Amino acid sequence: MDRYKLFNSLTGWFVFTVAAVLYLTTMEPTTSFWDCGEFIGAAYKLQVGHPPGAPFFLLLGRLFSLFAGDPSRVAMMINALSALASALTILFLFWTITHLMKKILLTNTRITTGRMIAVLGSGLIGSLAYSFSDTFWFSAVEGEVYALSSLFTAVVFWAILKWEERADEPSSSRWLLLIAYLIGLSVGVHLLNLLAIPAIAMVYYFRKYKPSRNGIVIALLVSMIILGFMIYFLIPGFVKVASWFELLFVNGLSLPYHSGVIFYLILVIFLIAAGLYYTHIKGKVTANTVLLAFTVVLIGYSSYAMIIIRSSANPPMDQNNPQNVFSLLKYLNREQYQASPLLKGPYYNAPVIDVKEGKPTYVQEDGRYVIAARDPEYVYDPRFVTIFPRMWSRNEDQHIQDYKDWGKVKGERITVQGYSEGNDVLVKPTFGENLRFFFRYQLGHMYFRYFMWNFSGRQNDIQGHGNVLDGNWISGIPFVDNPRLGPQEDLPETYRNNPARNRYYMLPLLLGILGMVFLYRKNVKDFWVIMLLFLMTGVAIVIYLNQWPHQPRERDYAYAGSFYAFSVWIGMSAGYLYM
Repeated sequence: MDRYKLFNSLTGWFVFTVAAVLYLTTMEPTTSFWDCGEFIGAAYKLQVGHPPGAPFFLLLGRLFSLFAGDPSRVAMMINALSALASALTILFLFWTITHLMKKILLTNTRITTGRMIAVLGSGLIGSLAYSFSDTFWFSAVEGEVYALSSLFTAVVFWAILKWEERADEPSSSRWLLLIAYLIGLSVGVHLLNLLAIPAIAMVYYFRKYKPSRNGIVIALLVSMIILGFMIYFLIPGFVKVASWFELLFVNGLSLPYHSGVIFYLILVIFLIAAGLYYTHIKGKVTANTVLLAFTVVLIGYSSYAMIIIRSSANPPMDQNNPQNVFSLLKYLNREQYQASPLLKGPYYNAPVIDVKEGKPTYVQEDGRYVIAARDPEYVYDPRFVTIFPRMWSRNEDQHIQDYKDWGKVKGERITVQGYSEGNDVLVKPTFGENLRFFFRYQLGHMYFRYFMWNFSGRQNDIQGHGNVLDGNWISGIPFVDNPRLGPQEDLPETYRNNPARNRYYMLPLLLGILGMVFLYRKNVKDFWVIMLLFLMTGVAIVIYLNQWPHQPRERDYAYAGSFYAFSVWIGMSAGYLYM
């Protein structure tokens, strides 16, 4: 086993070196499109970018920029941060795959050279497949947050597997505390990392308890509660409670600005310290560990203090000016963007029947906080409100037309009171058409298409909106491609020689399916853990984002975690072939 550990470490660092050389030699020399220029500029001078911010990424970017030598190389150094973070992601993917395969092929009674090669080979196949995948490679070479976010996902998932190995040791809880701290830090990069929590929880459950149907359901519910607590309560809620104290101290007690926040922070520190002391002297190990985990999450989350500090300095880029707790709360909640409904909401043509006053906007004036405005809250005709609303955006005519096209909307005619005299007749989509849009556009076009880019092939890098010429997935197999996209043999040279045109002949897809079947047969617990990670970073994101049609750019980067999980199955295919 010692020989295996040596080779596992050496091969992992070899994979890291391959990935690092690949990404460093192909990274952007300056800046690329969309948010990269903003992130690079914000990191270089520690400025305030668009909500909800990425303070920990900016701090690391600032650190890397110090090695630039001159300003002309700052962008390249921040791009190098993404390249190295991506290479480390590949390293931890390799170790994740070998850990899972080792439990199947290597035991103390069956350590053979052939089996050891199969384990290391599985790690090589899966990690290198992900290294060269379309989506991950693209994110790895530019100064964006998604490479660093992928690293956090990879590390926390690897860490729970290390805990699984050492769960019976007295000090094993340190791995859980490391995971909690990394999750707190990752909030300062991107919230995508939080989606690994359910898979982490299931590893914990399978290791500590004898699995049962009820137990699995309870474990899943607890993991979802933790995830919801992080997204909806801890991240905005910690600041929201601070705003209550600030309002009380400044408006109620006539104390200076920020006095309420300072008192609140001191109170939180005191309560945490008292709780840790009490649980320690009383020997309440579980309660102490949970409280420690909560504490280190807050320590990681504290990177957001940079946002207020730098906004108070009024840098050139100071989006939303979040220099007090009220503006920071709006910044964290992304209130400048239109919120998409999740469980219940209106269709795109729902008539507005009332407007109510919503959340207040506080500004500083004469030593107090005064309400400058209130957000409007629209009340819609209940006949046009549905559960699981997918066709909701009314901002652009293009959105509405695309809803009708993708959903094949015929609808039902409903008479409503007109804006002038008389009545109007509106066509409300049916719930079936709502689901058709969900499956055809949100799942099919905005997820499955990206999935197939990485594991089957990509037509070109021209953004597609459903036409047969641009941005589709291909396989290189005529009977698969031609019925969907037409004959591919006589394409114009512009399309045939597009640099982004890839044909994998579905080989990575088939390997992943083989690995999936192999893992299910050999270790059903690990299969469901990887499946949960795959679904939470894929389909769950599709449901949560609830994207409108005709997006301004391709969104495959949001699903990199799902492709990461599938690459684990690609690696497991080596075990299938070996067995």
